[in-house]
Amino acid sequence: MNLAFRDIRHKLGRFVLTCLGLSLLLGVVVTMAGIYRGMMADALALPRSINAEVWVVQGGTNGPFAETSRIPGDTREMIARIDGIVAAGSVTFQPVQIDRDGQRLKLEVVGFEPGRPGGPVNLAAGRDITRSHYELIADRKTGLTLGDRLELGRDVYTVVGLTEWNVTASADPVVYITLRDAQDLQFDLTPPEARREAARGMQRTNTDIVNAVVARISPNIPVEAVVFEIGRWKHLSVLSQAEQEAILATVVIKHARHQLGLFMAVLTIVSAVIIALIIYTLTMDKLREIATLKLIGMPDRTIIGMILQQALLMGVVGFFIGAALVSTAKDRFPRHVVLEPTDLGILFGVVVVVCLLATALAVRAAVRVDPARALAG
Repeated sequence: MNLAFRDIRHKLGRFVLTCLGLSLLLGVVVTMAGIYRGMMADALALPRSINAEVWVVQGGTNGPFAETSRIPGDTREMIARIDGIVAAGSVTFQPVQIDRDGQRLKLEVVGFEPGRPGGPVNLAAGRDITRSHYELIADRKTGLTLGDRLELGRDVYTVVGLTEWNVTASADPVVYITLRDAQDLQFDLTPPEARREAARGMQRTNTDIVNAVVARISPNIPVEAVVFEIGRWKHLSVLSQAEQEAILATVVIKHARHQLGLFMAVLTIVSAVIIALIIYTLTMDKLREIATLKLIGMPDRTIIGMILQQALLMGVVGFFIGAALVSTAKDRFPRHVVLEPTDLGILFGVVVVVCLLATALAVRAAVRVDPARALAG
C-alpha cells in the first residue's frame, strides 16, 4: 500500500491544482534559464555569422561591439599583406531606426565588401550581394522577404538574401549592405545640411572610415602568431575570435547576465518556500490520520516516506509541465529562448533537492504528533 498515492487520489483535485500552480512558477525559472542562454547566443550571433579569426580595431579599444572603433579604410590592405592572412575585409556597424508598416524598427546595419570576409556566411534563402549599390541581405526577424524594398537614409534597397537569427546583443535584427553604401549612409549629408556646412566653411572630411578589419588565417599558421605580429603596431589593437566572444560574454552583457542570475536565484528560493508551505499545510490537514497510523504501529519512516513522495511528485510533475509549457511557447517570446538539455537537467536536480529540503517542517510536525490524538474527540 502506497500511502502517498492513496492520499493523492483522496484529494486529487487539490493535488492537480497545486501542481498546475507550481508548474507556472517553475516554468518562470526555466524561462529565465532559457533567456540567459538566448542572451548569450544573441550576443555571439553577429561575430560568429561573419566567421572571422582575427579582428583588427582602433588602438586601445576592445572592438566595435564594446567600444567605438574608427580606423582608416586602407588598413585592410596592410593587414592583407601579413604572412598567414588569406583574406581580409573592412566592416562597419551602425544602428538605425526606420518606419516599417507604421512601426519603428531598430536595425543594425553592417557594411562589408562583397567577396571578402565581413558578410554573412549563413544565408538561409536568396543570394549574396552582387551589385555595388542598393542590394541588401536581411535577417528574417525584420519581417522582410525576398524582393522587398527598404528605405535606408535617402536610398532604397532591394532584399536579395535572408539570414536566420543574425541579431545583436540587444536582439536587434541585422541587415547587410555594401561597405560603400554603409559609408554613404553614415556620412552623406542631406542637401540642407550640406548647404549649412558649406556656409560655415566646413569641408567634407574623409569618409573612408571603417570600424574594424576582419581576417581569415591559413590553417597552417597559428592564430596567436598573426595576433602577435599585428599587435606590434601600436596604433592598432587586434583580437582573436575567442577574445572577441569573451568580451561580448563577460563585458557587454555582464549586468544583464547578473540580473537574470539573481532572478533565477530569487525564484528558486520562492519555489522552495511555496513547496514547503504546501507540504506543511497538507501534513497539518491530516495530523489525525498520521496519529491513527502511529497508533496502529506504523513506523515513522513510512510516514516520512509518504511526505517525501508527495513533495517529490509535486515538484517533478510541476517541473515537467512548466518545461513543456515553455518549450511550446518559447518562439512567441520577444527575446530568444534557448533550452539546453544540460540546463534542464541541472534545474531538475535543483528542484528535487529543493523538494527534499522543503519537507523539513512537515516531517518534523509528523514525527512529533502524539498517537493519542487519534482518540481525541
